[in-house]
Amino acid sequence: MDLTYTEEERDFRARLREWLGKTLPELPARPSPDDWPGRRAYDLGWQRRLHAAGYAGLHWPVDAGGRGATPTQHLIFLEETERAGAPYVGANFVGLLHAGPTIAAEGTAEQRARWLPPVLRGDEVWCQGFSEPGAGSDLASLRTRAVRDGDAYVVTGSKIWTSHAEVADWCELLVRTDPQAPRHRGISWLALPMDAPGITVRPLRTLAGSAEFAEVFLDEVRVPVANRVGAENDGWRVTMVTLSFERGTAFVGEVVACRRTLTRLARTARANGRWDDPVLRRTLGRLHGEFGALWRLTQWNVSEAQRSGGVPGTGGSVFKLAYSHARQELYDVAAEVLGADSLSLEEEWTLDRLSSLSYTIAAGTSQIQRNIVAERILGLPKGR
Repeated sequence: MDLTYTEEERDFRARLREWLGKTLPELPARPSPDDWPGRRAYDLGWQRRLHAAGYAGLHWPVDAGGRGATPTQHLIFLEETERAGAPYVGANFVGLLHAGPTIAAEGTAEQRARWLPPVLRGDEVWCQGFSEPGAGSDLASLRTRAVRDGDAYVVTGSKIWTSHAEVADWCELLVRTDPQAPRHRGISWLALPMDAPGITVRPLRTLAGSAEFAEVFLDEVRVPVANRVGAENDGWRVTMVTLSFERGTAFVGEVVACRRTLTRLARTARANGRWDDPVLRRTLGRLHGEFGALWRLTQWNVSEAQRSGGVPGTGGSVFKLAYSHARQELYDVAAEVLGADSLSLEEEWTLDRLSSLSYTIAAGTSQIQRNIVAERILGLPKGR
């Protein structure tokens, strides 16, 4: 991995920085965190600006509608947008970082032409329908059934922690199409239209007071067979592609955000007199080194993904495991530095700290990531 920048990459950074400097002051005010229709409109508006400027799907393959940028250009984009305080993908998260890349890697030409352009243009939002009340980390135990009926599947079951379901147009949905097959071999990956009859969405309120997740109930919902990505009963393999994107590249922008937060935290500690504590200084120094290492690991993972055809490998589990715990420690230290102020829900720090608690669960628990690292990287035998 070459960590130096070429002249072309430096020019790319300069042009992006100039565009951000002109564009960000023109953005409307951010909507309230609990105004999801407003947040959807705001996030799609930002995506349309990116698309018009040629930055949408920067690292996606050209034949999928992207720019085919190099891994380094992708990381420069994430670095500069985060440092400039540009909007994050928000409601576009699943479409841009999960479903879209999966369809680009596994979908037919017709599926790519139907679903990828609206994601890149900022026209449609996707949600993720993987987890169920009895199938969280043990995703292979899912029970939502899809019974073939001519040119459609009839789907019955329920999903939980469905990201952005209340404002989504489509859902990447895992269903069991062969209940007699071994657990991992009877699953299929479907694109579910969220306006289909028989769908009920019930938002779930998180510890931080937001409702970006929902329960989704499916009562004999008809989904065209043409909406299946990959072969019937091959959904587990397709899902591993989705999860490799979720764990391998979906959090990279947040590493930059954490490094910026760490700098702000050190500045706050100096201002309120906590900087004299040597234990605190050592902790902040160690976290600085840890997030620096995570950024290098990010560069390596993205480079590896490019060499393997654009799909991240198991190194994403190493990153996700380390990042989840480092982020939690960062906001624990923030609470120590801020003292009583960290208890106010009006404080951005507080909401970020509450959000950090979910990171060792979301996108595969830390226990699951350790199993992946042990079995697929270290070659250890499976536990009994």
